[in-house]
Amino acid sequence: MFLNQTTSNYHKTNKSSNIMKHKFILLFAFITILKIQVSAQSYNTLWIPPTLSGTNFNLNIKDTFAQIVNTGNQTITGGINGKFWGPTLIINKGDVVHMNVQNDLNDSTTIHWHGMHLPAVMDGGPHQVIPPGALWQPYWKVTNNAATYWYHPHLHMTTEEQITKGIGGLIIVKDSIESALALPREYGVDDIPLVLTDRDFTTSNQFSVVPYGDSMLTNMTLRAQYTIPAQVVRFRILNGAIERSYNLGFSDNRTFYVITSDGGLLNAPVAKTKYLIHAGERVEILVNCTGQSGTKLDLKAYNSLLGGFIAGGENFPNGPFANALGRIDFNILHLNIGAQTAIPITTIPTTLTTNTLLNQASANLTRYLTISDSSGVVTVPPILGPNAFIINHKLFNINYIEYQVPLNNTEIWQITSSSLFGHPFHIHDVEFNILSINGVAPDATQAGWKDVVFVQGKSGNTNTVVRFIAKFDDYADPLHPFMYHCHIALHEDEGMMGQFVVTNTNGVNVNGKDENLFSVYPNPAHDKLFVKFSESNQSAYYIRITDALGRTLLMLPNPELQNGIDISQFSPGIYNIQLTENKSKQTVTKTFVVE
Repeated sequence: MFLNQTTSNYHKTNKSSNIMKHKFILLFAFITILKIQVSAQSYNTLWIPPTLSGTNFNLNIKDTFAQIVNTGNQTITGGINGKFWGPTLIINKGDVVHMNVQNDLNDSTTIHWHGMHLPAVMDGGPHQVIPPGALWQPYWKVTNNAATYWYHPHLHMTTEEQITKGIGGLIIVKDSIESALALPREYGVDDIPLVLTDRDFTTSNQFSVVPYGDSMLTNMTLRAQYTIPAQVVRFRILNGAIERSYNLGFSDNRTFYVITSDGGLLNAPVAKTKYLIHAGERVEILVNCTGQSGTKLDLKAYNSLLGGFIAGGENFPNGPFANALGRIDFNILHLNIGAQTAIPITTIPTTLTTNTLLNQASANLTRYLTISDSSGVVTVPPILGPNAFIINHKLFNINYIEYQVPLNNTEIWQITSSSLFGHPFHIHDVEFNILSINGVAPDATQAGWKDVVFVQGKSGNTNTVVRFIAKFDDYADPLHPFMYHCHIALHEDEGMMGQFVVTNTNGVNVNGKDENLFSVYPNPAHDKLFVKFSESNQSAYYIRITDALGRTLLMLPNPELQNGIDISQFSPGIYNIQLTENKSKQTVTKTFVVE
């Protein structure tokens, strides 16, 4: 319109023409300045989660709110020690770590330590429910290799909702092998955590609980940017999305180097220009930015390259799966390359470690699992309507144990999928080695230790077959199961999950209920409560303390009782201690008083 007016006025007097030209120049300059300002304001600085280090960690889960969208209402969120997400826990291989998990949400929850090798009673799956107001105190010896792991809610049928709120956090395990390498490890400077997810916002800036969002969030930051030094930079990347996969690459198509899979270092860095990461997976990459100070680039999702049966490769125009990011390329993180640090890493190492993988000839047995599409089933929540994705031809039943795995078994798990859609399959308790995908050895980036494997959709009439091997070498427990499931939270909530227990040959010794199994003292008590067993060889498998109204206050798996139970925060009143003995698995309840 303005250009047409200018052209029309040109045939009037020279004076008016010059005035119009001058106005046009001023308007053009104003628009240019405005565009520059808008461009400068279009990015938000990437939020870096704080860290907690040591062996004792206090984690408070709560309902809260945060200004995620720059203008308008704050977003109702869930956070751990903050407004969303949670601290990065830095722990050392060989240490015993204690977690004090306080649930101050209005709802029950669980916290699963994804990828960690630990007892089932500490694992945080659907059976370790933490009611509102309760304190859960799991602990375990860290035996995992150095890598990036994470923790997140795992309450059946509400996992998607609680992860959508922003509840979760990263875990960094360190060990002597990784520490001896010349790798970037200054957290937030050249060693940068990236949690990838996406959300759908309502007009009032609230999260919608849907499989796909219209907006990319990196570390819960919209349109994130960050300044990195002109040297080798390490990115620790978690796909924390509800469903979407991300086909990672850089805007200048530069080569980067994959150095870890889910469970530890690869033997050597693997050069890539694209890397497809699925829900629940982690990867660490090195990017060499030496000599590039002053330049800019973008970490992107090249999802236009994905097939229609990979999460994020669909493009639904309508319905609950419609979203603005479906099957397109989009930015994940805008990067500004700044000056080097004082002691930069400037080269990519050629070797990392020597992994000793499991030998399939040592397998005691092969278990055969199926993934399939089903119709005519009732699902909750009913997002898929009458259809569902299922494992072993059934929906999840929390009271049904699919497999009894003998202690010290080495097993091949073979998954055959007739599903049209691809599913990231996750198993608790163990790290595994992928043997083959459709008869072919895994890509070098997948050839180390894993806890998630992508089972792609079938091709035509040909099913997909994935084989992996794992050893179940400790943590036998006939009562608390471990889970295996699709890590797309929607599918998991709708029943795409099963469970197994690791059992030893001794079984459970049950000789009838003994009400004199233990006693508590002092009673009435004040700051500490002590437990005395009737026999010296007895110990506690689990202790739960409730108040007079039956509300759970304290959950103690395999408690260490030599120093007593801390009840200093309890108000005066009557309480119950429910104790399950370790060997017999008998459960007895006693009453005590706090003065």
